[in-house]
Amino acid sequence: MTETPTSIEAFIAALPKVELHVHLVGSASVPTVLELSRRYPGGPVPSGEEELRAFYEFRDFPHFAQIYEGVNSLVREPEDVAILVTGAARDLAAQNARYVELTVTPYSHQRVGMSTRAITEALDVAARQAAELGVRVGYIFDIPGEHGLEGARATLDHALNEPPEALVGFGLAGIEQERPKYRDAFRDAFRAAVAAGLHSVPHGGEMTGPETIWEVIEGLGAERIGHGTSCVADPRLMAHLRETQIPLEVCPTSNVRTRQVPDIASHPMPRMLEEGLYVTLNSDDPPMFGTTLDREYRVAAESFGLGPAELAALARNAVRASFLDDDGKRAIVAEIDELAVPR
Repeated sequence: MTETPTSIEAFIAALPKVELHVHLVGSASVPTVLELSRRYPGGPVPSGEEELRAFYEFRDFPHFAQIYEGVNSLVREPEDVAILVTGAARDLAAQNARYVELTVTPYSHQRVGMSTRAITEALDVAARQAAELGVRVGYIFDIPGEHGLEGARATLDHALNEPPEALVGFGLAGIEQERPKYRDAFRDAFRAAVAAGLHSVPHGGEMTGPETIWEVIEGLGAERIGHGTSCVADPRLMAHLRETQIPLEVCPTSNVRTRQVPDIASHPMPRMLEEGLYVTLNSDDPPMFGTTLDREYRVAAESFGLGPAELAALARNAVRASFLDDDGKRAIVAEIDELAVPR
């Protein structure tokens, strides 16, 4: 029988976890980014640690997107892709994570000259290496929204014709304000991806209002929603989310660092929980935001007043909202219960 840890920090460290919302390039550790920037000099990304940390101070979401694109430009070879996957798995294994659904934007790698076959082979090799580290990987292929029709077509073609073995979902990210121009292209791409058996997991309501969340639900058939935090501005939407229990991938530190909320005290996650919405806790782009998955649980404890039972419930939510097989889900939930349920 596992003894329940006495401190909240020890409880969080011991808690088995699943990460549903983390981007491949955004997961790159500071040492990895520094190594890449020194390997490929002359770009926008600093090659010194202090300068890189200052580089990661974001004025707003468009500035964050610009910085993210700069880091993304350092990922130039299939081996770089594989290094990022195994690095993310290693970091998550150290936090007692059992499974991750890693968001990959293959179009960004295609644009620097990688073939779809090379990207897929790198992802397949890395998923096997991650499993050896104790973390199973599922991939979500994600359309970079600001690239419109071209990005949607390229991402869909890769997903349908040369997918990695662990591909489970199809997503949409990027600047939400750009989406209305490409609404039909995105709807068509999601329709085809879902018809091929992929799960719909778009971002929505991170930097725009509830109308974007309605669009990913009604237009893209969202089974899970990245962020979704602006739902609190629409009582009808909250009622719908409460009734349907569509999971929301909430990333508190990310929202503060990209200036979507002014500070952690203003974050809507406590309200979302009070309203009975299906909330999961995630890290998004952890090194860029100075966070980890463990730290997001500590934020929930320290800033939102959640205790071990509530934190364990969030961990179970993530397991059940994942696209892991049923046996894998049962095993992780059993581990959480062994730690969290009083004996």
